[in-house]
Amino acid sequence: MHKHLLPLLTAALLAGCAQKASAPAASTTPPPASAEPATQPAVPINWQRDAEQFLTAYSQQYQRLYTQSSEAEWRSNTHIVAGDTTNSAATARANEAFAAFNGSAENIKRLRELLEHKAELTPLQVKQLQTALYNAAGSPQTVADVVKRRIKAETQQTEKLYGYEYKYQSKAVTTNDLDRVLREEKNPQKRLAAWEASKAVGPTLKEGLLNLRTLRNQVVQALGYPDYFSYQASDYGMTREEMMQLVRKINEELRPLYRELHTYARYELAKKYGQKQVPDYLPAHWLPNRWGQDWSAMVDVKGLNLDPILAKKGAEWQVKQAERFYQSLGYPALPAVFWEKSSLYPLPAGATYKKNNHASAWHMDLNQDVRSLMSVEPNTEWYETTHHELGHIYYYLTYTNPDVPVLLRGGANRAYHEAMGSLMGLAATQKPFLAGLNLVDPKTQTNQTQTLLKEALNYVVFIPFASGVMSEWENSFYADNLSQDQLNARWWELSKQYQGIVPPTARDEQYLDPATKTHINDDPAQYYDYALSYVILFQLHDHISKHILHQDPHATNYYGNKEVGKFLRDIMYPGASADWRQLLREKTGEDLSARAMVDYFQPLMTYLKQQNKGRKYTM
Repeated sequence: MHKHLLPLLTAALLAGCAQKASAPAASTTPPPASAEPATQPAVPINWQRDAEQFLTAYSQQYQRLYTQSSEAEWRSNTHIVAGDTTNSAATARANEAFAAFNGSAENIKRLRELLEHKAELTPLQVKQLQTALYNAAGSPQTVADVVKRRIKAETQQTEKLYGYEYKYQSKAVTTNDLDRVLREEKNPQKRLAAWEASKAVGPTLKEGLLNLRTLRNQVVQALGYPDYFSYQASDYGMTREEMMQLVRKINEELRPLYRELHTYARYELAKKYGQKQVPDYLPAHWLPNRWGQDWSAMVDVKGLNLDPILAKKGAEWQVKQAERFYQSLGYPALPAVFWEKSSLYPLPAGATYKKNNHASAWHMDLNQDVRSLMSVEPNTEWYETTHHELGHIYYYLTYTNPDVPVLLRGGANRAYHEAMGSLMGLAATQKPFLAGLNLVDPKTQTNQTQTLLKEALNYVVFIPFASGVMSEWENSFYADNLSQDQLNARWWELSKQYQGIVPPTARDEQYLDPATKTHINDDPAQYYDYALSYVILFQLHDHISKHILHQDPHATNYYGNKEVGKFLRDIMYPGASADWRQLLREKTGEDLSARAMVDYFQPLMTYLKQQNKGRKYTM
């Protein structure tokens, strides 16, 4: 049962610290007839002092409850036992306490009062207060019952998603197993079976997701946001319409290159699977990824196949090597707690519990307790992922400093966090970098065009999925209240429009294919973060390669370069206390734009147009 356990802040603090001085005791001697009436001047309110006192008390309680919530969530994500509700109940209690604090009516009232005087406050105080008010909209206690029901529903949805037992060829399998089939299997029927197995979890999540839409919208509407998607977009200082305009612009800028990649993939995959008839649109099970968001496994670049070498080195080597990379740039060794408490590898065979199979990085206490949840295996995909995840970890550690208050220990915007991780993943897979680690022979001849093609099938192919399918579907779902009898139809309509992908068989409304994407359930209405992160990633890489390393952007080696490390730390250090637009402009000399990404892949356009000469374009 929910209990409002948190007095949160002292009554004196909530009431405000500034008070008028008490009037003096009445005099027994009447004043002279000619004297003016005695008045006591009001003591001017020191709003900066009041704000600082409020923020100090608020931040201490926020950090304590955040940590408790993180610990409970960690347990729920790393130790999932079918039928055991112990973790979910503990997580719900911790999240309810955190939500009650963030959204308390007293806090909201005081935050608004202080922000009415923001002209008299420091910019850092204003930023903290605005962040706290944004957080409050996620769990306003003016609708405490709705918040409680949302938290419970989210916990239950997470357990259903990650506790699901996938079956392939009558055997229980993991999503890693299904991904391996889609990367390697050449038999279309076996691919179809694996793809369908990966979507089987969808129907079990439909009722919960519809309930969550209602609850998420109701919660943020209590503080004036029209819908949950609008609330998430506002974290960038943008309206929902402005965010959708931005992601559509990015998609359009990359559309010509994607069109060439789509045409190339249709013909190449038809040949691979022995199909005489080239389809106008890509059947989803032909692609080496469950959602068609990454096609890079289509291409093996001779001389750059790391799997045999990584298999010999083992999974632990990959994580340790990623740490060594960051240390070479001037970052410190990871704290001991990372190695003691992270969950880095697949569960052993016969384990009596499951864990979340999606890689993630955690800042447990907004201080030094940083952890990662992964299932690292010794292969190229996990090699890149370990570098990515440690990018998040080092971002946490860098903005955990005396100049960044607890409330602003986040990325400059949400996309910056992903950009840092993805940037390091890209850097760690370029040939000069790999050669420096003896993962490839520097004398090995590699095909630069094929390398660029493989990268485009990762980075470029992702954009229409992230900025198109995911963003448009969640925009429809939350803002337009997409009808429950159109959920799957809308998903596949968008997949065809943006990705040129169609389902291999009829997928009516008994399915819920969007819900098979984890973020739809547990990280909702912000998938455009990833699209924007790729744009930022290429802007940063363009600057590093041309202005720091003075190397070809397609063949760089960051390893050991302290100037690169300083450039990145300068971006990481202020966390969310910096204005993200200004930071990007100062560090790269330009505003957010796909220009650098388009330029990077420009050499590939000539090759693809030659390959696609005489072929039918369908997008």
